[in-house]
Amino acid sequence: MPVTNKKIGVLMGGLSAEREVSLKTGEAIYNALVRAGYNACRIDAGRDIAEAVRREAVEAAFIALHGGAGEDGSIQGLLEVIGIPYTGSGVLASAIAMDKEFSKKVFVFHGLPVPEFIVLKRGGRVPEIRFPLPWVVKPATEGSSIGVSMVDDAAGLAPALEKAFGLSERVIVERRVYGKEVQVGILGGKVLGSVEVRPSTDFYSYEAKYTAGKTQYILPPEIDAKMLGKAHETGLQAHLALGCRGASRVDLILDANGTPYVLEVNTIPGMTETSLLPKIARLSGLDFTALVEEILKEALGL
Repeated sequence: MPVTNKKIGVLMGGLSAEREVSLKTGEAIYNALVRAGYNACRIDAGRDIAEAVRREAVEAAFIALHGGAGEDGSIQGLLEVIGIPYTGSGVLASAIAMDKEFSKKVFVFHGLPVPEFIVLKRGGRVPEIRFPLPWVVKPATEGSSIGVSMVDDAAGLAPALEKAFGLSERVIVERRVYGKEVQVGILGGKVLGSVEVRPSTDFYSYEAKYTAGKTQYILPPEIDAKMLGKAHETGLQAHLALGCRGASRVDLILDANGTPYVLEVNTIPGMTETSLLPKIARLSGLDFTALVEEILKEALGL
């Protein structure tokens, strides 16, 4: 059967704090598939997701979910059990990438640079933090910079922790690294390219990511070629260290010495027409529809 005849279910929406972003990603992917002649349908991934996939007779799933069960390996595990091929990383890689504590530990094991950090548990004692201010405080299991705070003095720690613990049982406190923010796109085990982000806000916050005009995107990054090559290699190694497959976006900060610190790996990067991975792909010669097709074909082993 030609791949365009297969019923492709675009899983979108879901129940996480990133639902609205996911709906935009899913709609863009669905429209691209339809434009390219695929037999696609939209599925809002609620608690009846297994029933919905069966009802629509889905033969392959294009996962366009962000955060929560859509990105942490849960949906991936469900699709494995019912025998539906799907885009993106598998169960284990998805789970580790979504959990900032465990992904950082994997990066450290593989010798990849990460900012110094500690992990705090809800209700636990806050130990002395042995690395200098300023700090970044973030939930261990959220994306899109939701619940993230910058802490410039010790008095700011308590409200930042309260905010982050409202979203997660565990919270990361890490040393804030200043430098160029570079995001590396990976597809099929190879580096597609990268983009430098320059937010007008204090950091690349949810507001900066999703409000038009709040961030400048530099493609390609205005960085020395040797330094950029090192960033690309680090991004690829982070993707591989977690066992990711398909498309991912690796977020880095390059400090003044050119050290590329790994912040996180996004196993389901945003896929609206203006999202970062499509921008990177376009620079490499892949338009949005072609990128969507490449992601789907890899998932189907084509």
